[in-house]
This record gives sequence, structure tokens and C-alpha cells, in this order.
Amino acid sequence: MSDREWKPNVTVAAVIERDGRFLLVEEHTPEGLRFNQPAGHLEPGESLLEAAAREALEETAQRFVPEYLVGIYQWTRPQGDITYLRFAYGGRIEGDEPGRKLDDGIVRAVWMTIDEVRATAGRHRSPLILQCIEDWLAGQRHPLSLVRHY
Repeated sequence: MSDREWKPNVTVAAVIERDGRFLLVEEHTPEGLRFNQPAGHLEPGESLLEAAAREALEETAQRFVPEYLVGIYQWTRPQGDITYLRFAYGGRIEGDEPGRKLDDGIVRAVWMTIDEVRATAGRHRSPLILQCIEDWLAGQRHPLSLVRHY
């Protein structure tokens, strides 16, 4: 065991559905081009809700408004080196910022049907992408008050 204290990586994700399609990003990863929800790490001083809105804007140029907590997910990469604790939020888009430069590594934002999401599972950054969408489709929506920020 290393001397470093173990801590999970806290991340957020935006589950965004419009007209039967889900907003994903295609991004460069060490494993090649992969799909993900607009997602990323919690930054110092911000709430989980602020992080979800910020990540969606940075990765898709869409202004995301979280309305529900879809779920909290714990996942350890197969390599065993990193454990993620993901807070997935569902919500709506309230406009966009055309021409906004997307985060480094993001190739594009893309709207996909559930069938397209399922068909590309082999290119997902993690199994959490499909699980979050399946949970959303199953009606899993918890009030934002479930998570308190002080």
C-alpha cells in the first residue's frame, strides 16, 4: 500500500434528453476516442450543481440547468488505479453559446438516440454513461435537496 491517502475522484455528469435524444460528447482519452456525458471533476469551492452546469457549458457550449439528481455511482476503473464517485444530474438546456470553444480534448457534442447510445457502448468512457441514461429512462429522479452544500 502506498503512503498516499486513498480518495475517490468526485465527478459530476449531466444527463440531458431532448426529443428522445441524449447529449453526449466525443472526447480524446488515453484509450482513444470515447463517448461520455458532459462530465468532469468537482473543483475547489464549487457545489456539485455548479460543477455540473460548468462542465456541460465547457464541453458542449450548452447552458445546463440541473433539475434532478439521477443517481450517485461508484466505479473503479478496470486498471484498479482510480475510483470515481459520480453525481449524475438530469435537467434542461436553457440556451447555448454558439462559437464557444469546447474544452481541450472534446471533439464534438452529439445528440444520440438511446439505440445509438447502446450501440456505441464499446466506445463509452465508462459503463456509467449507459447506466445513467437507463436510470433516467426508468424514471429515476431525486430532488436536488437530497445533496446539501454548505
